[in-house]
Amino acid sequence: MVTARPPAVAGTFYPAQPKELHGAIHQYLEAARASSALSETPPKALIVPHAGLVYSGPVAARGYVLLEGASDRIKRVILLGPSHHVPFAGLAVAAHDAFETPLGKVPLDDACRQRLLRLPFVHALNEAHRWEHSLEVQLPFLQEVLRGFTLMPIAVGQATPEQVAEVLDSCWGADETLIVISSDLSHYFDYDTAKQMDAATARAIETLDPPRIQHDDACGCIAVQGLLQAARHHSLAATTVDLRNSGDTAGSRDEVVGYGTWAFR
Repeated sequence: MVTARPPAVAGTFYPAQPKELHGAIHQYLEAARASSALSETPPKALIVPHAGLVYSGPVAARGYVLLEGASDRIKRVILLGPSHHVPFAGLAVAAHDAFETPLGKVPLDDACRQRLLRLPFVHALNEAHRWEHSLEVQLPFLQEVLRGFTLMPIAVGQATPEQVAEVLDSCWGADETLIVISSDLSHYFDYDTAKQMDAATARAIETLDPPRIQHDDACGCIAVQGLLQAARHHSLAATTVDLRNSGDTAGSRDEVVGYGTWAFR
């Protein structure tokens, strides 16, 4: 029996109706195409935000549009994001066969999952994925820009950057594998303070300097730190694609959440 993790935040973080969701994603991608200098070299990895679509969608789209030239090449996506609801040690994969959104089902990569489960700090824990939005909100973008792919969603709990880097190395693959790290930036500071903090985080990412990024700087800081370690090992360079916050996209500037997109090539 095939089991699929149903969408948990459809209708809240993004539209629940397929036509409306497709239209929203298409609109954000169109705007990103108009404002992006597209490179002939697609990224090996992305860092993208994970708030409600109206807030972080414009920023995330700036990264996802970079994949359109590689839509036939990318066949597997390794997706990591922080666990917001369930505390646990290490990292958690899901035991489902697929993840579902209003746009359809994405099959999970069982071979990759079995390889990861041989690591002592990786566990099969469906509960960590049941309500987790940081991974789910990336799927509609991926479903729109890639022609067909398998997915390995990984929730990051009480883990270390070294453990994340080891997970990434075990799944690194070649051009067929894309790595996506889901993380928002500073939370609930005033607009000017947030801009200063997020600019410092951007500099740390661009210079591949993991210790300079802490939990106040990014909710997915452990996954980000792990990617930076792996990027150094694999000789990748990071480029800031977009850096904004909810005061720029949809909301008050009294207390904002920061969003950034980075491409690694």
